This record gives sequence, C-alpha cells and structure tokens, in this order.
Amino acid sequence: MIFSTRHRLGLIGGAIVLFAAATALAAPVSLDSLVAEGLQNNPELHAAEARWQQAERKAIPVDTLPDPVLSFAFMNYPVGSLDGDETPMTGKDLRLAQKFPYPGKLGEKRKQAEHQAAWLAGVYADGKLQLEEKIRTTWYQIWFQERAIELVGKNLRLLDDFIQLTESRYAVGKGLQQDVLKAQVERSKLMDRDISLRQQKESSEAMLARLLGRNETGTIDVPRDIELTPVDISPRQLRQAAKEQRPLVAAFQALIEKAKSERDLAKLDYRPDFTLWAGYRFREDVMGDPVDGEDFVSAGISLNLPLWQEKRHEQVAGAESAIREANARLESFRVRVGSEIDSLLYQVRKNRDLADLFNGGIIPQADQTFQAGLTAYQVDKIEFLSLLDALMKLYRYQIDYHRAVADHQITLAKLAAVSGLSWDDLSNGNLSAEK
Repeated sequence: MIFSTRHRLGLIGGAIVLFAAATALAAPVSLDSLVAEGLQNNPELHAAEARWQQAERKAIPVDTLPDPVLSFAFMNYPVGSLDGDETPMTGKDLRLAQKFPYPGKLGEKRKQAEHQAAWLAGVYADGKLQLEEKIRTTWYQIWFQERAIELVGKNLRLLDDFIQLTESRYAVGKGLQQDVLKAQVERSKLMDRDISLRQQKESSEAMLARLLGRNETGTIDVPRDIELTPVDISPRQLRQAAKEQRPLVAAFQALIEKAKSERDLAKLDYRPDFTLWAGYRFREDVMGDPVDGEDFVSAGISLNLPLWQEKRHEQVAGAESAIREANARLESFRVRVGSEIDSLLYQVRKNRDLADLFNGGIIPQADQTFQAGLTAYQVDKIEFLSLLDALMKLYRYQIDYHRAVADHQITLAKLAAVSGLSWDDLSNGNLSAEK
C-alpha cells in the first residue's frame, strides 16, 4: 500500500511516542544482589582470602622451639672385636638435645608473621572493595550500552520511514535524490554503531560473568531508567574516611611494623643461640674398671659464635631500608588516594551537571526543534536535510545524556572504593568527619 506524505509523517510521529512509552519486559536484576554474588563466588577473591588465612597459620609455627634431637650412638668399640666388655671406654650413648634461640628471636619472628598476615588481610579486604567497584562499573556500562542500542534501534526505524518517504517524494518529483542518499548513509552509520554496541555489550556481559564467578555468560537485564545517586561529601571528609577505613592504609602500616620486626630480629642476630643436651651411656662390666661397669650420665651446653659481624651489619642496614621503603609506599599511597578523590569528585560533579543540562535543557529543546522541523517539512517549509540533521542531533544528545548518567554512577563506584566507604555510606553521607 502506498501512503501519502502526511500519513507517513504521522506514522513517524507515532513511532516516537510509542518508543518513549515502551518498557523492558524482563525483570531487572538487582545490582546489590550481583555484588553479593560476586563477593561470595569470585575465585580471585577466594584466592586472596586463602593467602591471608595461610599467613595467619604461620604465627604459631615460627614462635615454637625447634624439635628436640634424640640420638643414639655406639661409642669406642674396638675395631678388631667390636666387643663391649673389653675396655671401660666402650658404651652405648643416648643423648637428647634442645636448641634455644636467644630470648626475643622467636617473638620477633611471630610478630613478622602476624604483620604479614595483617598485610594480606588488608589486601583481601581492599580486594572486596575493588571487586564491588568493578561489578558496579561493568553493570552501568551494560546499562548504557543497552540504552544506546535502544536509541539506535529507534532511529533506525525512523530512518527507514524517512527513506521510504524520500523515495516516494523523489518518485513523484517532490524530493531530491541526495535526500535519499543522505538518509541511507546515516542509516549505514547507525547500523555500524549498532554492531559495535552489541559487541561491547557482549564483552561487558562476559566480564561481569567472570567477576561474578559464573561459568557461563548470560544476558543481564537492567532497568530502563536509573536515577543519579546524590552525593554531598567534601574532599576532606573523603580523605579522612580513606585514612580511617581504607583497608590498604592499615595494611601498609602492618608492612612498616613487619619491617621493624625484621630490623629488631637482625639486631638480635648479634646474640648467640644455645643448645642444651643431656646424655646417658650404657656400659658393660669390664675387668679393671674403677666403677665396675656403672653407667655414665653427662650434660652440657653449646652455642654458636656470631663472629662474622659484617654479615649482621648488612642485615640490619637492609632492614632499615625496608622500613624506609614501607613508609614511602604508605605516603605515596596516601598522596595518590587524595589525588584520586579530588579528580573523581570533579568528574562526579561534571557528569551530574551534564546530565542535568541534557535532561533539563538540551534534549527538550532538541526534541522541540525536531518536532517543529517535522511539522514544517509536512508543508514543504524546510529541506529534508535540515530535518535529518535535527533528528541526528537529538539522537546524539540522548546518547550523551545516558553516557553522563552512567559515567556519574561509575565514578561514584570508583570514589567509594578509593575512600574505603560502602555504597550506602557514600550515597547517604554517613561520615563522622565534618565538612
């Protein structure tokens, strides 16, 4: 059936209204539930937890005395006969020895193990924050990609109607061939954009599945509309929160304490370790033996001689360097966190302002321009290229709006991870520090 020009334009206007009223059929997945699933199932997080638990188990072993040594020996048997009753010197020795490190050495080793475990505990806790940030970031990327695909689909349908319209007008001598070609070029560009967006969405869904610890990639249903999360927190508050709540801050402190324990242990290495031993010799009754074969008992102590001082000087100096390195790493981390907080807060405000500008000003104005152009085109008061330009500008502004919304939420997720806050605390401003 061949429609009139007014009929076609009416269908185009109706398509716009129907698209605006459409809603997703699939029930959206709660982002908080996905975060909980990732924290429970992510294998990399499980590995970090296992490393921490493994380190915790090392504190007791390193603070325990070495096992005692039990030895048994046949002493002073004549080579010719190997008889035990030819000389009073012959006997069977049973000896028990126990090594005792210099007081304080085992305690310092335990401190090192405990501080190492505290470091890995902080790495694990910070890994949970980073995992939540990655899940939220990927989810908002999927939301944007899905909204962009919808907008591309809407504009493809409008361009299909425009192409049919321009072809009909060209056939009756009322239109120009360049109008048809221009509409077809714009449609090809949108098709290319649609293919790219779908590939990006598949990649994002695969990334989210990996973060969640899922073996298979599936489609993630997201709500059609999301609201900008309000944030009213100063940089000073966020820096204070990072200082108090970011797990890596405490982890770096543990690293410093571990280096100090290594230094203290290196200083104790100037002191000797001791070995106490006791022995019992079983003897035979031998003629001429002054004690008539009575058994012997003996005891003694031995210690190592820490003579090679240069080696120990270098160990202490190396430990001092480790302390300086750990302090420098902590200071560098604090500076980097402060810089990231400032940058992310600026991006949050910028994206919020852009979203408000697009939603409250640019998009309504661009839509009015397109609707006015559509009406004018019906009575041949503007050229088709002007109408097409108005449509593509409206499309770009809508894409930019959804990108600003997604970037706003993604930046907030990064800000929460950097400052060590939960999403709820960040959005609700639940902080003790004053602005």
